[in-house]
Amino acid sequence: MRLTTEPLDLDRDLAALHAWVTHPRSVFWGMQDATVQQVHDEYARIADDPHHEALLGRADGRPAFLAELYDPAHSPLTGLPELAPGDLGMHLLVAPTDAPVHGFTRRVMGAVLARCFADPAVRRVVVEPDVRNDRIAVLNTAAGFVVARHVDLPDKTAALSFCTRADHATSALATSAPGGDRWTR
Repeated sequence: MRLTTEPLDLDRDLAALHAWVTHPRSVFWGMQDATVQQVHDEYARIADDPHHEALLGRADGRPAFLAELYDPAHSPLTGLPELAPGDLGMHLLVAPTDAPVHGFTRRVMGAVLARCFADPAVRRVVVEPDVRNDRIAVLNTAAGFVVARHVDLPDKTAALSFCTRADHATSALATSAPGGDRWTR
């Protein structure tokens, strides 16, 4: 399976993006009731932000996931004492589907983490999922993330979590990854 990312193109991708972020399975994305215009405005804001980027992910050429990468020092996490130089924030949304493929989300998570750690300046990847999101907690643990603590953010109570290169390299997700995946930018 070939996984790729490219900058999100709102002219091309808005309809799919809106369907993904408002889908009932995407409840923790926080955009359940967003209009097409609100989704457009949010991702236009991200496109204009030099500290945040949104990437459309494809699996064998088909749109399949959204990855956001951001500088946590320029986010709602700014000022937290746990943050350090070399941290890179990540959000990940796998497109809802009626025909799930076993292990696909794990493969996407591994590929996005590989992309993050391909930058030698990145020492840790930071995530801050809603503490009620049990499914992502399991995946994050499998990928090597360690919860530092719960933090109150404007829209949720988050499980502030960090993953180092070493933690990811020895994680259940990395050590069980299938050999056929190829990751390109």
